[in-house]
Amino acid sequence: MILETERLSLTPLTLEDAPLVYPFMSDPEVMAHWDRAAIEDPDEVAAAVASQVAEMEERRAMYWGIRLTKTGRFLGYCELLDLDWRHHRCELGFIVAREGWGRGYATEAAAALLAYCASTLGLKRMIARTHVGDGRAEKVLQKLGFEQEGYLKGHVDRDGERRDCRIFGLLF
Repeated sequence: MILETERLSLTPLTLEDAPLVYPFMSDPEVMAHWDRAAIEDPDEVAAAVASQVAEMEERRAMYWGIRLTKTGRFLGYCELLDLDWRHHRCELGFIVAREGWGRGYATEAAAALLAYCASTLGLKRMIARTHVGDGRAEKVLQKLGFEQEGYLKGHVDRDGERRDCRIFGLLF
């Protein structure tokens, strides 16, 4: 399924996208608020993308590459994780390359994905988790109508450092 917005095309992530994912997954600034540090090895990124594609085949997750419609330039991806078809819920995530920051791409892509989740997938509940200090992601979530629902102390172990997270929720 391809999702279109005014400026963006969201297409299912493929193995061929791994070289396009590598530049931002290897950027420490982009990865500063993710559960894992930047990945320096392109083969490790390719393996991560292969794992994501396998999750899609098993209907446990969905990943869409975000591209500029006019140029086809790859900007990042949106993800639906931990799909729970019985309870009609999942977790939303998104990552955008640094050169795409501040232009509303994450908000635009995630809004299209939320509309698809509600209208086509029949999902009723969405959560999103941020690392404390990730103000950009929190602003995107608030623009999309998410509300903060919780605080998880020491929720993530990132390179031996315990990180706190905020949980945001949205009902459709």
